[in-house]
Amino acid sequence: MAIPSLERLADVLGLVRSRQINGSGHVGTYSYSVHGAGCRFVFGNGTEVDVDFAADGSEVFDLWRLRWYGVSLPKPLDVTDQDLRAAVRSLQPLLTEVRPGWFSVVN
Repeated sequence: MAIPSLERLADVLGLVRSRQINGSGHVGTYSYSVHGAGCRFVFGNGTEVDVDFAADGSEVFDLWRLRWYGVSLPKPLDVTDQDLRAAVRSLQPLLTEVRPGWFSVVN
């Protein structure tokens, strides 16, 4: 099943909910799996990116998702919660905390 073009990544939720595409599948070199308010992508090299979508369609993530991304890299990076929090703080104003513990990239 071909995936229609998307204006934004969050549109994948609507396509799944309207049964235009399956809740999981493969596109090119990656697989996807829609869950609740988000989607998990696994690239051909095993790297995983898992995001939820806010009401406005922006991608949001928490420290658990950041950690999972790090350990899934071809050269795994496992860091502490303290290190992750420090990294997120150092990236502000590029990142914003949209709700306690959840972050998004500033547009």
